[in-house]
Amino acid sequence: MPSRLLVAKHLAEIFKVVAHQDRIRLIEELRGDERDVTSLAEALDLPGPRVSQHLSLLRAHKIVDERRDGRRHMYRLNQPEIAAWIVDGVNFVESRVTGAQIANDEIEQARRAWQKENSLSEGNTE
Repeated sequence: MPSRLLVAKHLAEIFKVVAHQDRIRLIEELRGDERDVTSLAEALDLPGPRVSQHLSLLRAHKIVDERRDGRRHMYRLNQPEIAAWIVDGVNFVESRVTGAQIANDEIEQARRAWQKENSLSEGNTE
């Protein structure tokens, strides 16, 4: 199999796994540090079982790692740079949507929040 085809196949798998709004938000929440299911569910205002189900899929595809801390299961991104993809994706979304779908100020708020949080997790203090 030619290398470009092989790489495209693996990228398509990753895109399929993260192609859900809850999983995108989970990746963003995990960008800075490990978290447990309860804190993720509270931060995202989602039911715990739903968060667990998404984390299980992300773990099966090696996007997140899990470790046990007593009775808690702690999750972290296997490769934190995947969170930067989301920030980069905001530019793509912005060029594709119309005002009726999402307001420009909502896009800008998401961009600022995610960029700020990503810089903090990378140790930048800007």
